[in-house]
Amino acid sequence: MKRKIITTSDGSKTIQIEEWDEQYHSKHGAVQEAYHVFIKHGLSLFENRKISILEIGFGTGLNALITWKEAGRYNLEIAYTGVEAYPVTKEEVKQLDYISELNAQELASGFEKMHDAPWEETIGLTKNFTLHKQQKDFMDITDKEGYDLIYFDAFGARVQPELWTETLFQKMFNALSENGVLVTYAAKGSVRRAMQAVGFKVERLPGPPGKREMLRAVKIDLDEVKS
Repeated sequence: MKRKIITTSDGSKTIQIEEWDEQYHSKHGAVQEAYHVFIKHGLSLFENRKISILEIGFGTGLNALITWKEAGRYNLEIAYTGVEAYPVTKEEVKQLDYISELNAQELASGFEKMHDAPWEETIGLTKNFTLHKQQKDFMDITDKEGYDLIYFDAFGARVQPELWTETLFQKMFNALSENGVLVTYAAKGSVRRAMQAVGFKVERLPGPPGKREMLRAVKIDLDEVKS
């Protein structure tokens, strides 16, 4: 499918799939969305500890880059896993120019290393941030209780409804440790119900620019529920 670089409302860029009229990040602001959904309502819940993060849709690497940039603020040691079926090209990464957008020249070589890193290998970017990329279909995820936080950033249900079903959310539930958190930009009622059906406790939160709401789901302590 044909992809092109577009500029979003906050001045940052993203990739658009023209056939679907679908973007890798919000057209209302790629960087704003990443900070609002994944940092403010996800990463910020964790401080002063080691955590493991699973990203569903590594894509452009923007969420990973921002997470790495913000790790020091929360005093976190992060093991980051990004799953992607169709990697972006080096030329697309260059055109997106996220380093300049984030004013993060000190991370430029590390961001390049993120995209150059071999799939299925763990690399250390700094002493407090490792990255492990997996090139595979999301349906092939079989991890059990391996993650504290999931960034669920798949393409929208309008174009890929199979990614927003009980089947995939069961895999996400299984992959999280007890009391682990999943955050996503999505807010559809069908998505919320699919999450709840597999055991998540789900809350609606104010959405990023261009969206009224988003969802955050927690793998709650089952013993706590029964008591």
